[in-house]
Amino acid sequence: MQPSQPGILADVPSQARHLFFTLESADALPDALTRLARLADGETIVVGFGASLLQAQGRHLDGLRAFPALSGASVDVPSTQHALWCWLRGEDRGELLHRSRELIASLASALRLVQSTDAFRYREGRDLTGYEDGTENPEGEKAVAAALVGEGTDGLRGGSFAAVQHWVHDLDHFGALPPGEQDHIIGRRKSDNEELGDAPESAHVKRTAQESFEPEAFVLRRSMPWSDSQQAGLLFLAFGHSLEAFEAQLRRMAGLEDGIVDALFRFSQPTSGGYYWCPPVRDSHLDLRILLG
Repeated sequence: MQPSQPGILADVPSQARHLFFTLESADALPDALTRLARLADGETIVVGFGASLLQAQGRHLDGLRAFPALSGASVDVPSTQHALWCWLRGEDRGELLHRSRELIASLASALRLVQSTDAFRYREGRDLTGYEDGTENPEGEKAVAAALVGEGTDGLRGGSFAAVQHWVHDLDHFGALPPGEQDHIIGRRKSDNEELGDAPESAHVKRTAQESFEPEAFVLRRSMPWSDSQQAGLLFLAFGHSLEAFEAQLRRMAGLEDGIVDALFRFSQPTSGGYYWCPPVRDSHLDLRILLG
């Protein structure tokens, strides 16, 4: 298989920054993409392209589409699709700042930054609620099979589809709930991360049990907490060999399949949503043959 962007399969870093760009000039885009390919190694900077950016280049990629806005049983899931998403990964927040400034300047002729969100690792991989995140992530070869495209032409094999969402938590509301009720919302005990056999059908773990779908809906999660001066929550990130598994989980969470809404919505709401194609790498740089020929 052609190498994927290394950051996809790597462990979650201690610090991250997510940058979202809108397209300003299609004419300037080819040169900007060439500069981006030189800057992004796929490890410290993971890159994903929205369908609109491919369309601006006169290209189409099967399976890539805009994030769908969903209205479920009493919940809404918004779409805030962007042309380009970059996930900067590292251990030093200052280095992330300098890399992001260089990246933004190099793309300015064609792409304009519209949102930037800093994320971080909390208690060795926990959500801000205190629960472990990504417990059922596939590992090893199963992670590769879930996250990466395993066949196709050069420039396609080794790529991945990413789903990115901001979830805003009402931590005051959640924190005021009795511990047992918190556990039943998640479907696991916070104390030992054991799954609860008597959890209600609305428990998050039951709504998203990847093996319970037909076909099975395994994705590779790389979510991290985020916060600013006013809000905090989870910056959800999942990679897949297609978008189907993530979308199946999201539809079930919203109650579109059986009318049962994921209890997660009791204290958390999604405020963004985007789908992106993450190309493979060649010679330690992005392989943009799908975009540039």
